[in-house]
Amino acid sequence: MAANLQEGFNPCNLVKRDRPPSRRASGPAHVPGPPGGEPPDDKELVARALKGDEAAYRELLERFRRPVFSLIYRMIGDREQAEDLAQESFVKAFNNLDSYNPNYRFSSWLFKIANNHAIDHLRRARLPTVSIHGSPHAADAEREEETRIVLEAQDESPEQEFIALELGSEIEQAISRLRPEYRAAVILRHVENRPYEEIAEIMDVPIGTVKTFLHRARAELREELGHLRREEE
Repeated sequence: MAANLQEGFNPCNLVKRDRPPSRRASGPAHVPGPPGGEPPDDKELVARALKGDEAAYRELLERFRRPVFSLIYRMIGDREQAEDLAQESFVKAFNNLDSYNPNYRFSSWLFKIANNHAIDHLRRARLPTVSIHGSPHAADAEREEETRIVLEAQDESPEQEFIALELGSEIEQAISRLRPEYRAAVILRHVENRPYEEIAEIMDVPIGTVKTFLHRARAELREELGHLRREEE
């Protein structure tokens, strides 16, 4: 836990159960950077938070509350449960902020906590569905369309088989039946559009393992959804 916090201030109390806003809500003022300069980056905010700066904690929460919720929501497909898991992820992150290594991206460290929490939940619950539609708090229809799952990648040919498929309930069900690690890899790659290097950081596995997860996930989806392609032919 960060040292020298203001008396009576607990950063975990900043994490509220309120539903993440669809647009950035007006709230506490953002942490200012140097006069005439850029806003502080994530690492600077962490350093300030560790010194007990309440505003830095607030800014970290505001920056990442929506993407953390979105990642978890896509993993488990249940909005209310995703809100709870996102809250718990922030609590864990703030309680362990002094373990963050500034040699790495703060976002990857935080998403790793959220991803692991969602995977643990999936292993316990085996939820029946996963959301593949646009972000639940997309600001407009265009952004919602941009954040839909599209099973394609520029550098990997096996997914080309899926380009013509309409994403629907059958694909949702198929993705929901993937083992949690495969599901996480698909979401991070094809929804979050994250590079392999960052996915490896978030999932705490080598890049080769990430590619293996994706290859096996596509193979399982190809087999399970083969009837959709046959119906199109």
